[in-house]
Amino acid sequence: MRIVSHPILCNYYVTYRCNASCSFCDIWEKPSPYIQPDQVFQNLLDLKKLGVKVIDFTGGEPLLHRNIGHFLKQAKELGFITTLTTNTLLYPKKAEELKGNIDMLHFSLDSIHREKHDASRGVACYDSLLESIKLALSLGERPDILFTVFPENIDEIKEVYETLCKPNGLVLILNPVFDYGDIAKDKKLSSDQLNTLRNWGKQKKIYLNDAFIQLRIDGGNQVHDPVCRAASTTVVISPENKLILPCYHLGTKEFPIENKLFERWKSQEVQDQILLEGKLPGCQGCTINCYMQPSFAVEINRYFFKALPSTLKYNYWKGTWKELF
Repeated sequence: MRIVSHPILCNYYVTYRCNASCSFCDIWEKPSPYIQPDQVFQNLLDLKKLGVKVIDFTGGEPLLHRNIGHFLKQAKELGFITTLTTNTLLYPKKAEELKGNIDMLHFSLDSIHREKHDASRGVACYDSLLESIKLALSLGERPDILFTVFPENIDEIKEVYETLCKPNGLVLILNPVFDYGDIAKDKKLSSDQLNTLRNWGKQKKIYLNDAFIQLRIDGGNQVHDPVCRAASTTVVISPENKLILPCYHLGTKEFPIENKLFERWKSQEVQDQILLEGKLPGCQGCTINCYMQPSFAVEINRYFFKALPSTLKYNYWKGTWKELF
């Protein structure tokens, strides 16, 4: 049973450019412009009109955009919950500008060991992460550690939690790896590893959406009975100011926004594409976290109930739970 009929999240790609080259991502390989500031405010107004609650300014590396602080400030002033994930290389330079305007600030980490983390990222950024944690805390910010879990680093969770997160009062977000296209095909977690993650998710100040685990156990999205609601829950805006459907990773259709996002979203051509969500050949077996998270929030089914406790817990920790309703 559908309980929310409007989109709740916007994945706003400010650029596909990145100053790292992560092995489990191909976004950084794309040529890309930066979003134009004169387009952002109108899009934010239309997103508000559509009922969107959360704006995730993403990339690439979102801190590469010289106006990112202004975009976040605009979004906060309009009442959105804001999120941003960074590899932290530019955070020390941008921290003062960003202060107070990011509800959910995520610092990415792939290994507690400097050499492994830097190798995974293709650039030396481990020391920047440690510096950024200290700086953020000194400014009264509450960053989270976003730990993407692979078969080869799952045994590091304890050390990340006990040596980095607990002493600094940080939430540890466990982000099980997902594959798409030819990316991370050989990184799938075993049943035992999924159960290990599930147990870690019960610990204090560790966030793990249990529905992510259940979906993997079930073999991912099934096109004959899809759980994915990516297109109807999530507005995806590209750096070229285009609406991307059904999601960024599949991206089979693009529609120029031209300062008419609300009208474009409501158009028959877009609504026809939304009807195909989760049913396209590329949707079979999908477990992409950033689209499954909102999918689990709008329909009452077993994934809804699996996701609900962790979602409420995390938003309670971040002080944003009232804004979700």
